[in-house]
Amino acid sequence: MGRGTGKARNDDERRAGAGGGATAPLAGDVLRAPRHVRGRALRPGPARRRGVPGRRRPAGAGHGRDALAFARAGFSVHATDFSATGLAQLRRAAQEQGLDGRITTDVHDVRDPLPLPLPDDSVDAVFAHMLLCMALSTQQLRDVLAEVRRVLRPGGAFVYTVRHTGDAHYGTGVAHGDGVYEHGGFAVHFFDRALVDELVVGWRLTDVHGFEEGDLPRRLWRVTQTLPG
Repeated sequence: MGRGTGKARNDDERRAGAGGGATAPLAGDVLRAPRHVRGRALRPGPARRRGVPGRRRPAGAGHGRDALAFARAGFSVHATDFSATGLAQLRRAAQEQGLDGRITTDVHDVRDPLPLPLPDDSVDAVFAHMLLCMALSTQQLRDVLAEVRRVLRPGGAFVYTVRHTGDAHYGTGVAHGDGVYEHGGFAVHFFDRALVDELVVGWRLTDVHGFEEGDLPRRLWRVTQTLPG
């Protein structure tokens, strides 16, 4: 896939583009659920809590905040990111917290035309916090969803968060078309409900939950969709 329209100079700046400093890796976390949590809804911290100090800049590139939280909850996590440095920091944090047995990593960039480094039907869930609202075209988003669908088991869940058209930055800054607007050198793809509905075709839409995050505040949706069992 082609590169985005943002002008980020390094990994941390690329992440800042989608959320002013919030974690937005160009990949995500894939989960294998332990028996005692299978079937429960995923409620990642960033999507259910707002106004939490420090949540906009978790320590470390990557940054591993969600991967570590899922591992602490008992999931086996395979974290992917375009930054090898960020993943190395995640592995160190996992080791320090005694979670290295539950977390594995791979370098992967969703903008590149390569499959996720996972076999078909191999994971219970995929989570992506503000990944899909990076500078990705609608066709690239379709490609990402197709790849997520490939690696999920029947009945598996995809949970993602995105900034939407109710956000204060939508329609301002430099317009790049396809719902993408650039602010301060960073491009964001703002979702409308029609895009959510397009990406859920062939899935079951479980929930679209609105929430706010950060100082603007940024307005986001947490979308949960599952494959037929």
